Amino acid sequence: MKLRKSASVAVLATLALALTACGGESGNAGDKPSGGDGGAAAAKLPSYAVATDVKIDSATLKRAQKAGKLVIGAKNDQPYLGFEDTTGKRSGFDIEIAKMVAADLGFKPEQIEFKTVDSNVRETTISKGEVDLYVGTYTINDERKKQVGFAGPYFLAGADLLVRKGDKDISGADSLKGKTVCSIKGSTPLQEIKKPKYGAKTVELSKYSECVQQLLNNEVDAVTTDDAILKGYAAQRPAKLEVVGKPFTKEPYGVGMNKDDKALRTAVDDALEKHEKNGDYKKAYDATLGLSGSPYTAPPAIERY
Repeated sequence: MKLRKSASVAVLATLALALTACGGESGNAGDKPSGGDGGAAAAKLPSYAVATDVKIDSATLKRAQKAGKLVIGAKNDQPYLGFEDTTGKRSGFDIEIAKMVAADLGFKPEQIEFKTVDSNVRETTISKGEVDLYVGTYTINDERKKQVGFAGPYFLAGADLLVRKGDKDISGADSLKGKTVCSIKGSTPLQEIKKPKYGAKTVELSKYSECVQQLLNNEVDAVTTDDAILKGYAAQRPAKLEVVGKPFTKEPYGVGMNKDDKALRTAVDDALEKHEKNGDYKKAYDATLGLSGSPYTAPPAIERY
């Protein structure tokens, strides 16, 4: 889903004021995003009817039902996508996707245990059963399918570049020769930008917020990851950061789970389709990622396998 600069001036002005009010122009890269909890965003968030007497022949689900909770891996430092504030409250589009899927599996919001999992250990964490599902800007690709299962995709992003406001030296991926670019270990944009054709130097860190902080400190020239993630950071600091706006990959996001649990994968696919059709998906998007100025686009068709 390409992020375009076509949001209305009124929406952007309102967002900028809200961000400035919560310290969006200074401080650490992990500052709380506007609308992350309470306010206009919370008022627009949909609620999801929780299914009862769910019977699915899934070892993962049966274990979760016995425990009385569903453990979902997520990110905690991505504004508007997967964010955790100082009180421990989670917010963002991926968090809403997790909640709507959990509801269809029979779990109330208070029965969800979110667990922060860094990108470089996602496959290991899922394979070991340390999380039941993983919802966190997780790109579906053939290599990962060898280790984990995927439901979806539920969102289509594209790798782009975050730069300091007004930096004219970087106009796209083809202008990175000799530049230092930061991304996180294990990410697909990192593997892409490492290709010799770009000529970039790379810095690998554990969290996107750490990369953004290095960009703000003039330690790197750009940050690369999916445009949806970058737009959230740019929205926090509109006077300091901007997204180049020239995606150079396609990143279909999926819900990760045990590789062999086909029954659970089918159930999650069904849930994603249901909530897109009944309007929950759009409402969740508009109240989270949509606040960054990215217009709504319907998700890709589910790819069942």
